[in-house]
Amino acid sequence: MTEPSSPTDDSSTPSDPTRRTPPAVAVVDAQSPGNVGTIARAMKNFGFEDLLLIDPPELDPEGEAYGFAGHAREDVLPNATEITFDELVSNYHTIGCTAVTNEDDRSHVRFPFSTPADLADRLPTVEAPTALVFGRERVGLTNEELAEIDEICSIPADEEYPVLNLGQAATVTLYELRTLTLAGDETQLPDLERVRAPEETVDRLYDQWGDLLEEINHPEEKREKTMRMLRRIYGRADLTAREANTLLGLLRRATERPER
Repeated sequence: MTEPSSPTDDSSTPSDPTRRTPPAVAVVDAQSPGNVGTIARAMKNFGFEDLLLIDPPELDPEGEAYGFAGHAREDVLPNATEITFDELVSNYHTIGCTAVTNEDDRSHVRFPFSTPADLADRLPTVEAPTALVFGRERVGLTNEELAEIDEICSIPADEEYPVLNLGQAATVTLYELRTLTLAGDETQLPDLERVRAPEETVDRLYDQWGDLLEEINHPEEKREKTMRMLRRIYGRADLTAREANTLLGLLRRATERPER
């Protein structure tokens, strides 16, 4: 596996549509090497290249992962990068893929959510380092991890049994997002409409919200839920740098002059 590097190392002009890269695929704490190989194969099927692994199992070139990877054993799998979860959420706009557990707008851990088809419509017009995040085979992503993730994606399935296994979930999601990677018509990469604000700017926005909630004595027991709600709102809004900086200025003034 390769050493971690910043997703923003590319020095190309950010507004150049030709440098737009598909989302990375991140797998958190997979237990089965075979599932990692299956995900790598799905990435190869649908044109995705950047595989990020958080606490992965051992991936023996003679073992199950490479056996399940098909032609992805030649590039996607050996070029995977091992990183920490903190590095993931700090450097990427993260989209957590999870089953919905009957939550509604009163809870913001697994709600609101987009389907993969929704993302396929929206992501082609947004430039930013983005990662699709898949969790463990048995429990998926924990609520603590989802609280750090920018937005949620869920595959529509039968309400009596909505849970897909890890390899299936990744394959279905990447299939729906294939238009981000596979050429075939002139609309595969439409003209860039907006460039998402850098993650460090959005993080400063969250910090400023935290300061404001403290300054106005927002009930302490409600602050964590309020911050999750704001993260979900901004995660779906695709704020530009100008929008984020304008909001930062307004929030800073509100924090410094609450009596007015």
